Amino acid sequence: MDMEYPPLPPIQTGIRGRCPRCGQGHMFKGFLTLQAECEVCGLDYSFADPADGPAFFVICFACIPSVLLGVWLEVAFSAPIWVQLLVTGPFMLATCIPPLRPLKGWLVASQYFYKAEEGKLA
Repeated sequence: MDMEYPPLPPIQTGIRGRCPRCGQGHMFKGFLTLQAECEVCGLDYSFADPADGPAFFVICFACIPSVLLGVWLEVAFSAPIWVQLLVTGPFMLATCIPPLRPLKGWLVASQYFYKAEEGKLA
């Protein structure tokens, strides 16, 4: 059952959480937990090691605007702590949690697409 699969762009499969080989099976069994293998084509996901990549991207692109919003509220309005919690708390949750899964899927799909593996000394 060695079928030929066309190369699928990592952005197309990863963001949707689909198998990077067939594009049909699901990559995740939980919010961020990878399945052991694809239920459609049987691709073993043991190659995948996104490590802290998704968290790094979220920190760079989502947490910085959240901190800037909090600083702006403090400087412009001298907002009390309860206002900070009611405004910046939900903003931080809304900008930090939803991108984690698509980013992890994209990184795993990119590892498969580009055949990334651990470096070896020659």
